Amino acid sequence: MDQRVKPAPHEIRRARADNPKMRERDLAAQLGISEAELVAAHCGDGAVRVEPRVNDLLTGLEAVGEVMALTRNESAVHEKIGVYDKVVTGNHNAMVLGENIDLRIFPKVWAHGFAVEKRDGADIRRSLQFFDTAGEAVHKVHLRPASNLYIYQKLVAGLESPNQEPTVAISAGAADDEAETADNSASVDDLRDRWSQLTDVHQFFGMLKTLKISRRQAVRMVGQDFAWLVDKDAVSAMFAHAAAGAMPIMCFVGNRGCIQIHSGPVASIKPMGPWLNVLDKTFHLHLRTDHIDEVWAVRKPTKDGHVTSLEVYGADGKMIIQFFGKRHEGESEREDWRFLAENLPRIPSPTAA
Repeated sequence: MDQRVKPAPHEIRRARADNPKMRERDLAAQLGISEAELVAAHCGDGAVRVEPRVNDLLTGLEAVGEVMALTRNESAVHEKIGVYDKVVTGNHNAMVLGENIDLRIFPKVWAHGFAVEKRDGADIRRSLQFFDTAGEAVHKVHLRPASNLYIYQKLVAGLESPNQEPTVAISAGAADDEAETADNSASVDDLRDRWSQLTDVHQFFGMLKTLKISRRQAVRMVGQDFAWLVDKDAVSAMFAHAAAGAMPIMCFVGNRGCIQIHSGPVASIKPMGPWLNVLDKTFHLHLRTDHIDEVWAVRKPTKDGHVTSLEVYGADGKMIIQFFGKRHEGESEREDWRFLAENLPRIPSPTAA
């Protein structure tokens, strides 16, 4: 964050009024503040602070009906229209397992919340917005014309915070699980041995924690029978092939507090400048292709045979987006997806980190 003196709430509101079309994230960066501070400045003027009680939020959202769920990181924005149903609550992990809205949530990361109203001509656009301790957005819920406004307003009233000050305390981001570790003591043999014994893709994160290495360090080290580097244009090629063949894929975009998943085919692929966009009826994706540093095809053993993912990394070593062929627990991998992933153009692997 910028070291200059931060603007006061009234200065932030004036900047917002002077730049009505600018995206919140971009305006916050221009002002040298976090997005949470930008939203907080509008408390009492279009924003209401709400408690980030994730379990109460998730169980209350189902009755609101159709909404748009948005999860993003620095390089990808994932938007799904649907209902928050099949909610699984929990203090460490919570989930939404609906047909369209499919989320893995880490409630302890959610630090600040707001209900936001923005006038757009004669319309009012309403959203719930949640941020981590650093003021970075973790998840947003946007109302749709079909949403139940009465239920939504009751939900907001139930979550409303007694603190409606137009400022918010921001702290440095917590240690990142994906950070590259300089002192990498894990041996290739140990990694390969543990990797080869995986029986479920969900065991992968635990393996990384045990070995104290990042995901990208693991794929760089493990060897080309398990992970190989492909061309940066492989993502565009994958989308083109998947759309042409109506192949159902799984697309994961996440941050520290939330991972959002699309499962199904993709159809309308629209590049625009550096952005690769999917503009389908209930799924929009916006991916900054100029942020792509490496793309890996990764093979993980499971009890149902190995599964292949496409993993996209930024220059900071963090994963931007991840893809699989659509499958359910107990099913083997789709042959068309495996063929596609294995035939994307390969490039020589970098030296192991």
